Amino acid sequence: LHCSHSDEACTCGQLVVASRESQYKIFHFHHGGLDKLSEVFQQWKYCTETHLKDQQLADEKTCMQFSIRHPKLPSEETHPEENSHRRLDVSAWLHHLNEAGQVEEEYKLRKAIFFGGIDISIRGEVWPFLLHYYSYESTSEEREALRLQKRKEYFEIQEKRLSMTPDEQKDFWRQVQFTVDKDVVRTDRSNQFFRGEDNPNVETMRRILLNYAVFNPTIGYSQGMSDLIAPLLAEVLDESDTFWCFVGLMQNTIFISSPRDEDMEKQLLYLRELLRLMHPRFHQHLCALGEDGLQMLFCHRWILLCFKREFPEAEALRMWEACWAHYQTDYFHLFICVAIVVIYGDDVIEQQLATDQMLLHFGNLAMHMNGELVLRKARSLLYQFHLLPRIPCSLHDLCKLCGTGMWDSGFIPAVECSGHHPESESCPYGGLVEVSSPKPGSEGKKGLKTRDVFAFRK
Repeated sequence: LHCSHSDEACTCGQLVVASRESQYKIFHFHHGGLDKLSEVFQQWKYCTETHLKDQQLADEKTCMQFSIRHPKLPSEETHPEENSHRRLDVSAWLHHLNEAGQVEEEYKLRKAIFFGGIDISIRGEVWPFLLHYYSYESTSEEREALRLQKRKEYFEIQEKRLSMTPDEQKDFWRQVQFTVDKDVVRTDRSNQFFRGEDNPNVETMRRILLNYAVFNPTIGYSQGMSDLIAPLLAEVLDESDTFWCFVGLMQNTIFISSPRDEDMEKQLLYLRELLRLMHPRFHQHLCALGEDGLQMLFCHRWILLCFKREFPEAEALRMWEACWAHYQTDYFHLFICVAIVVIYGDDVIEQQLATDQMLLHFGNLAMHMNGELVLRKARSLLYQFHLLPRIPCSLHDLCKLCGTGMWDSGFIPAVECSGHHPESESCPYGGLVEVSSPKPGSEGKKGLKTRDVFAFRK
């Protein structure tokens, strides 16, 4: 048995009942009561005894253990700049713009969004910048001209779709439209914006997705894309603007809906390496499970749908904004994945869960995790990564695209070769293979000191 609180006020959480085979039954509490239940269990004799005094008792009367989990992030484990930025509201946003409407010091704006998020009232105005529809250097006039030009382009794309030959239409229906039609009517229907029968916003979402498949036939449409576009439309509102924001999302963010196998494999490679650095015990458990464990099926949905099915929309969108800010890394979503594992993965190790049980464990956590806590932890892990004196060459690309700000003092960590380069004899990143004997005059530093850096999590 264990009780796990997902918020600091002990009002939400879950009760897990597990047999020795770890077959979970989970009861969720949304409005309090779990803290009272945990008090009852603490007073219950069978729950507090962890071993049998009388060996004659039958096995079914034994209770192995009872625990209460309450995920917290002590202040010493947070990013030192946590709480340094308020949520970006109208006045703060206007402060970032000059008289011509250009964003001044784009890096400062991205940093503010990374730490504080964006007020709902101005998301529709700011998101197009983050999604590369508007450039930060553009003036208000240039943006208005761009919108008109892009609207014309959008309707040309739609016209192309509507003027297909009957054979092309049949093919398009089979490959794209059939799935889109099925998906849009069940996407975000609890959101007021898409609720009800014959909702025109659902039809707008459908048109955008169909037009996107014509615009980018290589990607076309795959399930999950409606999950990504729905919040964009609900905030940006204009059909053409939403379409071009979606184009930007699909082109410029590292995690995209249903990427090719090799794209996903690259993500998982980075994630495995980050876990090896930041949570070695969990990584060892994956290795012990063999190839199945290293496939990390439990986190595929996190990456494909950008955490949208794991957290309530308000928290998921904060995560999107933090990722879109591209502050210090283009791969912040992977640090969010690691944060989830660090905060909620201890049971996996303690109970030595198999691959399918691990999938069940993390699946059951969906919508019951503390999104703000996960975000704070992810920012803290990025900060710790930033402090590393050396990084393995396998994670070199996590720093490659982020431009200004990753190591803003001019310091770049040394690259250490992890020794897996089947296609070349030497390390393509110039990483040095660890040597066992220290050079004369050196302090004898050897290997990666990452275990020490991340030891604070315990």
